[in-house]
Amino acid sequence: MTVQTGGAVRPEPALAAAPARPRKGGGIGLGGAFVIAWRAIVGTPLRSILTALGVIIGVAAVVALTAIGQGSTAGITRNLESLGTNLLTVQSARGGGGGSLVRAGPRQTVTLKDAEALSTAFGSRVAGVAPSAQSNIQAKVGDLNAQVTLLGTWPAYETVRNSPVASGSYFTQADVDGRKRVAVIGAQVVTDLFAETPDPVGQKLRLGGVSFTVVGVLPDKGNSGFGNANSQVIVPLSTYIQRFSRTNSASGQPTVSNVYLQAANKDDLSALVTDVTDLLSTRHEQTDPDNLDFSVQNQADSLASLNTITNTLTLLVGAIAGISLLVGGIGIMNIMLVSVTERTREIGVRKALGARPRDILTQFLVEAALLSLGGGIIGIGLGIATAYAGNSFGISPVFSVTSIVVAFVFSALVGVFFGYYPAARAARLDPVESLRYE
Repeated sequence: MTVQTGGAVRPEPALAAAPARPRKGGGIGLGGAFVIAWRAIVGTPLRSILTALGVIIGVAAVVALTAIGQGSTAGITRNLESLGTNLLTVQSARGGGGGSLVRAGPRQTVTLKDAEALSTAFGSRVAGVAPSAQSNIQAKVGDLNAQVTLLGTWPAYETVRNSPVASGSYFTQADVDGRKRVAVIGAQVVTDLFAETPDPVGQKLRLGGVSFTVVGVLPDKGNSGFGNANSQVIVPLSTYIQRFSRTNSASGQPTVSNVYLQAANKDDLSALVTDVTDLLSTRHEQTDPDNLDFSVQNQADSLASLNTITNTLTLLVGAIAGISLLVGGIGIMNIMLVSVTERTREIGVRKALGARPRDILTQFLVEAALLSLGGGIIGIGLGIATAYAGNSFGISPVFSVTSIVVAFVFSALVGVFFGYYPAARAARLDPVESLRYE
């Protein structure tokens, strides 16, 4: 629009336009903050690795130790279950009964008659009963000899202790009744004495000078840590008592080291412990339940106690390893403070170009989080590799997704928590003073 004044035409002043919003040079959003933080990290690789080292070690320790701990628990469970399921063990004791820790008494108190009574007293509630007695002895075949564990027991030992043969067969009740000289041998005995024999079944071996016929061979069970079953030679209990070792109770009855009972139903184990204790208390004329001369141990209770102990130790060790994460977080905070000091002029320039305090805060928080997350990822890989190295010590690790996720998330939280103070300090810097900083 124009205005005519005295014949002259002049333009009308335009309405003043709203001032343009200054371009936010530092307001580049989360993606831009990520790019800047990434460039800062890769620009100083050695310092970045050293900054994340505490987090790497902490996460690796948590992952490796929890996996090894859970692997140990699983191994203990497998080993105990390989020795028989739904198992009760009756043995001699002096003081403290009912499955508690006991001290061996001066004389064996559990007798062969006790085993026979247990075998007939509970009917279908018991799937099998197997008394046992054992000693170390020298076995010999020709010019070869080996030290073995000689075990005398009943045929039910095969099922009660989960010990089937790989070849041949177990001896029978008729062999026990007839005191036959027959034997079932372990895999190591085969290796030591029958290495050049295609099939040991039917062959002869001498035990302490007494000749026996091999009727069965056990599979390789490895060394479970509960005694090497591969070095066992199993014979009828009656033959063992007659030929090798007999100990008598105060009443003159032959005794045994243990009596194993397999419950037909695992839900009946606790009630069976009570009933076995009552029966033997009556037979032994024991009236004080706190001072029995025998103990009844429940395998399920023993397994639960062991698992509780190993789980507690795993949590304790994992918690101690988690302290490394806190130390790593402190390391991140210290290095980020140094980084803020070194980049004071950069912060001043960004603020002069319009960056808001929250943009600076986001930039340094992202950098701290990247350092801790990167350390967490490297730590998980290192922890898994370390746990698998435990295989050389006979421990197969068991990895828990929960523990790995918790360690990773915790590492991220450590970075954000300890990175907040340096980031907040950077956000509060005065731009004028920052630009003057040398």
